[in-house]
Amino acid sequence: MLRAEFTKIKHEFEEHLQAINENSNEIAANYEYICEIESKLDKLSERVDHIQMYLESNSNIAIAKRNNFDVKRLNRREQEVFLVIYTLEEEKGSITYEDIAKKLTISEQLAGNYVTSIIEKGVPILKRYINSKPYLRLDPEFKTLQAKENILQLSLQEFGF
Repeated sequence: MLRAEFTKIKHEFEEHLQAINENSNEIAANYEYICEIESKLDKLSERVDHIQMYLESNSNIAIAKRNNFDVKRLNRREQEVFLVIYTLEEEKGSITYEDIAKKLTISEQLAGNYVTSIIEKGVPILKRYINSKPYLRLDPEFKTLQAKENILQLSLQEFGF
């Protein structure tokens, strides 16, 4: 009787284990698919950047620029990432996710997520791709508006820069 109950429980555990393995495989497949999509989006963005640069330099077509910046309030960590971009851009010209990650001791993926969030909140960060690697800089017009103080209400001393 006891052996039969243990056999029944063992069988249930094996079914659960099989379901977990199937779910794990599905999650892994979805992750791979998402990575492929991100890679394709990066390539597409790179191509759009090339087209825009071509149009700006080789034609009389004016690419409309946004002078009215509508920036939503950034959370503290987004402000830190913004300040890293702002300050390192002064030193290096353009920066990478790796630069942000090193400065804030976070992963490159997390740095990329913060940059995406900042862009979604209206901060005009320009991405330029070189060999499929994104290089970032702030829109020059935005920067001249003293973004760190006037729009985002930040101070460099608050974050130790």
